[in-house]
Amino acid sequence: MAAVITCIVTSLTFCLCSATTSLMGACCGNDKTSNIAPGASSGRKRSVLLLCMAIVIAFAFQYGVAKYIVNISISNYITDAWLSGCNDFDTDDLILRCAGQAGVYRSGFSSFVFFILAAVAVACKRTANREAWPAKYILFLFLVFAMCFVPNEPLFTDIYINIARVGAVFFILFQQIIFVDIAHNWNDGWVDRSEKADAEESGSGQKWLIAIVISAAFLFLVSIVGWVLLFYFFSGCATNTAFISLTIILSLLVTGTQLSGSEGSLLASSLITAYATMLCYNAVTRNPNSDCNPQLGGDDNLSIIIGLGLTIVSLSYVGWSTTADSALGGENNDIDDDGNDEGEDDNPSKEQEKISGVVTNNYQSATTNDDNQSVDEDGGHTSSENVPNTFSNNWKLNLALATISCWFSMVLTDFGSIHADGTMANPQIGEVNMWILVGSQWFALLLYTWTLIAPRIFPDREFS
Repeated sequence: MAAVITCIVTSLTFCLCSATTSLMGACCGNDKTSNIAPGASSGRKRSVLLLCMAIVIAFAFQYGVAKYIVNISISNYITDAWLSGCNDFDTDDLILRCAGQAGVYRSGFSSFVFFILAAVAVACKRTANREAWPAKYILFLFLVFAMCFVPNEPLFTDIYINIARVGAVFFILFQQIIFVDIAHNWNDGWVDRSEKADAEESGSGQKWLIAIVISAAFLFLVSIVGWVLLFYFFSGCATNTAFISLTIILSLLVTGTQLSGSEGSLLASSLITAYATMLCYNAVTRNPNSDCNPQLGGDDNLSIIIGLGLTIVSLSYVGWSTTADSALGGENNDIDDDGNDEGEDDNPSKEQEKISGVVTNNYQSATTNDDNQSVDEDGGHTSSENVPNTFSNNWKLNLALATISCWFSMVLTDFGSIHADGTMANPQIGEVNMWILVGSQWFALLLYTWTLIAPRIFPDREFS
């Protein structure tokens, strides 16, 4: 009996160890040589996992560690650094809020620095994004640990907070590309299903076209309801009224421009309209005038929930979307994570062109290795030429993730504002953040409008 039990335990141990090894290999990388071409998501998923770790750490610092730091009776270097500038606040609630924001800045700044360094590394070595991931995770955790010893002033409260505000603006613009690409792929996917259903049975594909119209109508309805609520709650002053009115005018302009031509899609216009309405809400809730902002002085939990939801969508897009490479200005490839070529029989969908109009770059199928390889004197292929073109846009991926780091830092801290006097807040913070969000919304809407009218103004140019 003992021998049987020993055999069973040994077998289970072997299986569990093998499974654990495979899981760690999938998360942290593998031992393949760096000249083997990765798939479109080989390094992206691990980068997204690291950013998810940063968000979890930010939550832990804000709602767990901050309370311990504030309530601990023993003063040491870490507590003094963490609470530097926070003791200028009068109430315990504001001190706790300040300490929580300080924790978010430490995690956000660490991930921001990590992805900036990763972008530089990829610019120097094209294969750097897929290598040494265990060491990269350790480096990131070391950065977070080191930031715990750095005082809030001036690195976090003066330098990083302003960098994060600007980075959040760039993320808002990048987020527009994400939503337009999602809407186009969503629209194209349902149109393809409609055509396939019609090919099998005439008239059966009509339900997919109806679904597109219903989805667009629902998003427009959400936007209209949002406009009404914005006017009802936030129209107490001329500034907010002007912002809301311009949001409606620009949204109608975008929709009218799309309907007047063949560019874009109704689904994309409805999604951009809903996105612009959300940005308008975020802007008016940061108006420092209490006469037109009933939420002034309170926790804007709705903005935090919406912001985190957009962050999850963006991370999912960057990590798993098949068109993320083209949206980042690169090319997709037909090589999976194991370095094997995928033929048309294995995955024919990768050969289908991903059309996203003039808003995002056209899908470009990767060239074969034989076209890019050079032959050395012995007749062999050089390894440097065997690296696919998808490596070239990894620096853009890391910059995009750096802006997401800025975005979640601002979302969790209400763009760095604490509603009281103190070193981490001043009366201009809310107004500056309001104009940043409004300007980002205007630019995003006008940019999408330009992508619709540019092919009409310059018909001889290629915008795809």
